[in-house]
Amino acid sequence: MGMKLINIGFGNVVAAARVIAIISPDSAPVKRIIQEARDKNILIDATYGRRTRAVLVMDSNHVVLSAIQPETVAHRATQNDETEE
Repeated sequence: MGMKLINIGFGNVVAAARVIAIISPDSAPVKRIIQEARDKNILIDATYGRRTRAVLVMDSNHVVLSAIQPETVAHRATQNDETEE
């Protein structure tokens, strides 16, 4: 049994078991989380300069920005679970 990976766009992947939440970046509290992560140097920007559409909060307190919709990332995570069973 290997590690499950989720494609978050542009050839970037994250470990599915390490993801705590996949959220939209539109609200003020999420924008605050992003800014605090940037200040603490625990922000990983995987958008390649595009608009941030999903924010992934990891169990290591890292925050990952993705240019893919949160629904798409969540679908890819559940798709990985279904193919293994």
